Amino acid sequence: MKTIGLIGGMSWESSVEYYRIINQLTRKRFGGLHSAKCIMHSYDFDQIASAQREDDWDGLTDRLVDTARKLKVSGADFVVICTNTMHKLADDVQSRADIHVLHIADATGQKVKEKGLKKVALLGTRYTMEADFYRQRLTERYGLEVIIPDKNEREFVHSVIFDELCQGVMKPSSKEKFMTIIDNLVSQGAEGIILGCTEIPLLISQEDVDVPVFDTTQIHAEAAIEMAIDKRSSTFCVDPC
Repeated sequence: MKTIGLIGGMSWESSVEYYRIINQLTRKRFGGLHSAKCIMHSYDFDQIASAQREDDWDGLTDRLVDTARKLKVSGADFVVICTNTMHKLADDVQSRADIHVLHIADATGQKVKEKGLKKVALLGTRYTMEADFYRQRLTERYGLEVIIPDKNEREFVHSVIFDELCQGVMKPSSKEKFMTIIDNLVSQGAEGIILGCTEIPLLISQEDVDVPVFDTTQIHAEAAIEMAIDKRSSTFCVDPC
């Protein structure tokens, strides 16, 4: 089994889920006392979030590249960035650190494609919803039409992620508002909902929604295990496939 390099702490609430899912899948696959071979670097998320607010993406890239290099030296065979937003930097991290990055949008896009869907909605941080790095990848590689909530709804989703979910707070009122936003997106033709922030599955699950829900934490962790046991398709790469 290959060694998985995990870049976590963004936030640790979702990093815990990555570690749990990856090890549960390993035990399910191999049985007994087996667990995953992995190395995790966990950031102080307050520093990361501050840099995001200051639009210091170059500085954040330098941090992730340095971390990816350290994971490689420590024995990691590939890297999993345990968050959607920071995949904005994935191309640079892979090229500069010279280690494969398992891209979360590729793993998710493949799952959506397998369902035969054409139009999906994306929920995530403001950075993920409004920038091109995620939506454009889904469109260009998987032929998906991707819609996002309106500006006020985007601001609400973003604030809940940072002010509540990343701090371990799950409010019924916030869940209710999320459901209203999802209903609005479905009324606009969304055939599925991508939970494009690794904290959102702490609040919303498939049981809450009538259309297919794509839990990017679960999907990414599953893809990591498949790659670790040498059965992952080259579809999941940063460079053009």
